[in-house]
Amino acid sequence: MAKRLFATEVGAPEGPVCLADGAMYVTEMSGAKLCITAIDKAGHKQVIRKTNGRPNGLTTDGHGRLWIAEAGLRALICMDDKGNEIRRLEGSAEFPFYFPNDLCFGPNGLLYMTDSGMRVEDFLNGQEFYDGYRQFDWDGRVYEIDPVAMKILRVIDRKILFTNGIAFGPDNMLYANASFTGEVYRYDVLGQKEPKREVFGNVLQPFEGDDFRGPDGMAFGTDGRLYCTVYGQQNVTVLDSKGNVAERLPLDGPNPTNCAFTLTGHKLRVTEVGKGQVEELDVPCDGLPLHQPKFA
Repeated sequence: MAKRLFATEVGAPEGPVCLADGAMYVTEMSGAKLCITAIDKAGHKQVIRKTNGRPNGLTTDGHGRLWIAEAGLRALICMDDKGNEIRRLEGSAEFPFYFPNDLCFGPNGLLYMTDSGMRVEDFLNGQEFYDGYRQFDWDGRVYEIDPVAMKILRVIDRKILFTNGIAFGPDNMLYANASFTGEVYRYDVLGQKEPKREVFGNVLQPFEGDDFRGPDGMAFGTDGRLYCTVYGQQNVTVLDSKGNVAERLPLDGPNPTNCAFTLTGHKLRVTEVGKGQVEELDVPCDGLPLHQPKFA
């Protein structure tokens, strides 16, 4: 498997979105950056907007607008491709956002977002966890959001141990993972009024110690497999359609945070915070097309 560096000197990157011309967007979570950045196909970077919070997950809609899970500001933010804010949601009175993490649109045009379940300042010191973080009172959630009315429609799940990556599969089921357990969950959000959590698979390798390792961002390929970055494990773990580990794709950097397929060429781009870079892997398929609805 060939791999290469697509971009370097990126400040704790996350939220990769690949574009048709070979460019991409990322978020930069490091304290010195805290911004949304465009990277052209030659690896040159341009800041779209500094949010000064901690921008994490990122996706786009059918108008090319950017939707950001802003963990530091505890908000879902929509902006145009010039960085002008269009709308914002900070949760509701009953369910305020704590740590918006990752997000994706569904085939029904609604937006689905994970919330890791605790304010960033209560468990992180920069990029490092506070001691005893696993015993904190985590309330990780999965939200269904109306992106037009900008309101929460349903809390799909809660009390997850650090909810993180999220993606729709070829079966139109919603997949989300829990970083502390390594589990990937599956939900029938289109067919059930109260979707039940189903364990689909687990991406962790056996290890000793208390260093943090866990699933992060993920994406489906047209081969029907789920490509999941595993922070601290230095690989992308690939689950087959039954949830079994099919292979592990080794990386250059130890702490991958997310991945996105290029729109042509059978390549997977991986954001990695340990070395501050975007890696590019050759893979056997294209990515499953993302849902990018158009709406006012």
